[in-house]
Amino acid sequence: MSASSEYICQLSIEERVYVAVNLNETDEDRPIKIAEIRQWIMESEQLHAPTDDFFILRFLRACKFNTEKTKSKLWNYYKQRANLPEWYSNRDPSLPVLQELFDLGVFLPLKKLDDEGRMVVIIRAAAHSPSRHKISDMLKASLMILDLALRDHESVTIHGITAMLDISGITYEHVLQLPPNVIKNLVHAWQGCYPVRIYSLDFINAHRLLNVVLNVFRSFMISKLKERIHIYTNGKLKLYKALPINILPKEYGGTDGTVRELSEHWKRAVEENREWFVKEEKYKLTLIK
Repeated sequence: MSASSEYICQLSIEERVYVAVNLNETDEDRPIKIAEIRQWIMESEQLHAPTDDFFILRFLRACKFNTEKTKSKLWNYYKQRANLPEWYSNRDPSLPVLQELFDLGVFLPLKKLDDEGRMVVIIRAAAHSPSRHKISDMLKASLMILDLALRDHESVTIHGITAMLDISGITYEHVLQLPPNVIKNLVHAWQGCYPVRIYSLDFINAHRLLNVVLNVFRSFMISKLKERIHIYTNGKLKLYKALPINILPKEYGGTDGTVRELSEHWKRAVEENREWFVKEEKYKLTLIK
């Protein structure tokens, strides 16, 4: 676990002001806090995690530079990976089931950020077939793409994510794939594990079945996240007025290509990073039983 890849701050003056006011991050404090977390990782007998500056910085920003919360989130991040191998292990992009899910486009970060520097992610929650695809594989494919997207966009570590959950086509079979324990783990991934802040959870093309699932989701959410849920029965309502059309695919009222092209883009990206996913699986938390 060598400490490599020193972070060179390339934020604009405006961004430096923003992170100071909103994330408690200053040029003076940043290296001190990064070094503190690195030391904590290196002294841990159970945690084997990257120690490069930007990896640690992502977690610090997600926790507004509170080092104790950062340690907790980092620990949870690897604890969930240890507890849910069906989501996080054997992440080989060439596996046929993953290839199918990448082709379907179940999880699609847009190529361009919105006007606030946020990443917009379209989650096509019912694009897969429950009789053919296990929910664990659907989530594995989705989280592989999320890991890659977060790795490559510094702006997202500052401004967060807007998630658009497209519910069109949802069936009882899809709902049955989401028992409370799966929903609890999903919410925990968003709230307590991943180094990113959810700015908004927008459910579009809402269906009457949504309330059944959403009530369970809400039961595991902190109040702040509950307040960020918005429901739209039609996909092209005021939600899109808040998003520039030049970042959305045509199917969602935009001008930036199609869902098919976006699916192909992320499938290619994941395949090209196969070795990175192999390397990432070496980092882990050893659970003491």
